[in-house]
Amino acid sequence: MLKEFLPPMTVFVVAAAAMMGAARADELQNEIAPTGKLRVAIAISAAGGAFWSTRTEQGFAGVPVDLGKAMAQRLGVPVEYVVHQNSGEITDAAAKGTWDVTFLPRDPERETRMAFGPTYEVADATYIVRAGSPIKDFATLDQMGVKVAAVNNTTTMRGAAAHLKNAKVTGYQTYDEIFNRLKDGEIDAFALSRDQLNALAKKVPGTKVLDETFKKTVTAVAVPLNHPQALAFVSKFMTDALADGTLRKAYDNNGLKDAAIRTN
Repeated sequence: MLKEFLPPMTVFVVAAAAMMGAARADELQNEIAPTGKLRVAIAISAAGGAFWSTRTEQGFAGVPVDLGKAMAQRLGVPVEYVVHQNSGEITDAAAKGTWDVTFLPRDPERETRMAFGPTYEVADATYIVRAGSPIKDFATLDQMGVKVAAVNNTTTMRGAAAHLKNAKVTGYQTYDEIFNRLKDGEIDAFALSRDQLNALAKKVPGTKVLDETFKKTVTAVAVPLNHPQALAFVSKFMTDALADGTLRKAYDNNGLKDAAIRTN
């Protein structure tokens, strides 16, 4: 064996390095996968895009689903998906120890409740207006009596509330609830990312996506606060995923073949 030909001190150094490496690996796993599984928080809806996930006969599908699976494989642990209705619910659970990693829109409020790694999507947020609406731009949208919906406790809802001075912004728990209200003409507009609203417009004839943009929605990987090793690991994973095609493959597998990956 090799160690038979090495000086005693060299053998000691090699053994010590191996022990230190194993100890660091154990510390990382205890921090990022304390249950023995990588628990990935996802939000379910039909909206699609790089944040939302969907239920399938096999389980779940979505960009976060694929990224979480690849991350667990790199760690050498099973993956478990922890389902929520929206990103606000994921945020509220950040301090409860129910998930280990997630992928969601970032804003200053959330930065006080979780630690973010690299951005993997930047989307333009705007509004879609109901069929038959006279609203044609932000000026005609921002009027007293206009009802604007957004998914509750999200970066988009906070952005819309800050943007609109007269129209009323109301939060709903799920995308599906807002979709039905828009289709039935119960709301005047829905605030979300442009790509998702363009897809929605195809499902509800007569609706219109406004041309203007009121904010950039930045989506990134995140872990609970005070998990420095976990943050370092997921940050490197996302940097590697962008370079080696893992992120592009996740987009392509989830209906986003024509979507450019925007990191800034």
